[in-house]
Amino acid sequence: MIEFRTVDFRNVPWDELDRLNDRVVFQTREWLQFLAETQNGTPVVAEIRDGNSVAGYFTGLTFHKVGLKILGSSFPGWTTPYIGFNILPGTITRSQAMEGLERWALRELGCMHFEVSDRHFAPADAAGIANLRSSPYESYQSDLTRSEDELFSGMESACRRCIRKAEKSGVTIEHASDHGFATEYYDQLKDVFAKQGKLPTYSVDRVQALIRHMSSTGRILLVRARNPEGRCIATGIYPGFNDTAFFWGNASWRSEQHWRPNEALHWYAMKYWKAKGVTMFDWGGGGTYKEKYGVAPLAVPWFYKSRFRALSIARDGARSLFYHSQRLLGRVHGGVTDTAKSEPACG
Repeated sequence: MIEFRTVDFRNVPWDELDRLNDRVVFQTREWLQFLAETQNGTPVVAEIRDGNSVAGYFTGLTFHKVGLKILGSSFPGWTTPYIGFNILPGTITRSQAMEGLERWALRELGCMHFEVSDRHFAPADAAGIANLRSSPYESYQSDLTRSEDELFSGMESACRRCIRKAEKSGVTIEHASDHGFATEYYDQLKDVFAKQGKLPTYSVDRVQALIRHMSSTGRILLVRARNPEGRCIATGIYPGFNDTAFFWGNASWRSEQHWRPNEALHWYAMKYWKAKGVTMFDWGGGGTYKEKYGVAPLAVPWFYKSRFRALSIARDGARSLFYHSQRLLGRVHGGVTDTAKSEPACG
């Protein structure tokens, strides 16, 4: 019998957990604190026990929506594509952990609904866990174990020309650590959305909270691109930890996109995290414009279940509407050039 035992958040062995090979940045204490602040949630960490032995850990947050208690790990709207499990080698499978999670979430925690997205889920897991509903979280990834020459040559020729153009034109990339970065990024993000008569799907407060919680950890790259006159024309946010880095957000002034700063930012981020020993770059969701970077498609099952079937049906309808709007924005953005990444597909 797989059992979950909640760990007092003040006593979580963070250093021990962060040494686990399957750990991602979204499971770290600072990212959970960011989510707790922006989603009004309570972080939850639990030991997963198989008999008398610890087989792994689960991370998530509980919160209330329309009066219902929900467990998210992750949840649509959090700009956090994965949380999920950490499983110790030679113990249980993630499918077994999911079976134990269902009992714990719905009975012991008293939740009416729960969702889990774990980057180490495989498409086969969706068929192996028949009592849960699932939908694919679609993204792309780049293998950073390849040499820089291999990564660059694997991009489409038009993309390579854009990166060379930015460099030859005098576009420079710099790291950012100042308080003004969040406002700079968000102003550019609003400019991109204004093209479609829309507003960003999150506020500047979320960007400020992310930077406040993560900037001192060394687990997030904040970069800006400047044109030859020194004006900031694009910004990018790329968290990373252990073997995987992620594309979280990118924005630029429409009037300055002829300098091709977005392509330059992405290429810089890939090289930066590769030099840090990261082996995989996850592009944080769909968007056909990302295919020009020589990426490989990625589909991860996103599991969910409600105590009552009507809740799952309502959830499917709301999420389908959200995905439709995000795909539409992705097609519009990708048809011309890289613009802002409005939000991860998990939203």
